[in-house]
Amino acid sequence: MKKSRTIGESFLYAISGILYAFKTQRNIKIHFVAAALAIYSSFLLKLNKTELLILSLTIVQVLTAEMINTAVETVVDMFTQEYHPLAKVAKNVAAGAVLLSAINAVVVGYLIFYDKIALLFGR
Repeated sequence: MKKSRTIGESFLYAISGILYAFKTQRNIKIHFVAAALAIYSSFLLKLNKTELLILSLTIVQVLTAEMINTAVETVVDMFTQEYHPLAKVAKNVAAGAVLLSAINAVVVGYLIFYDKIALLFGR
């Protein structure tokens, strides 16, 4: 029988998953840079708590979608190296989830930041 994990081990496995995704996936690096810029801008523009909450949830949604996409692609590749129409569907649907979350992030960013940035430039 398999030994159950401790909470500490579970956290270490989760952190190693995040690090794996960051080290191996170009797009997640791009998302992390965009997230860092958004967070930095949120402090410069003094976003309120509600805006920070929405921004935080949006960032986490994009990063989560990207990590799930990575997991789906990895599992599909583990089972088949040959072309299979269902493998293609799985990968495309997971990538589509990332695209939807990224589009949502752009919309949220626009709605939160546009007026504040426009004020800086006197518009």
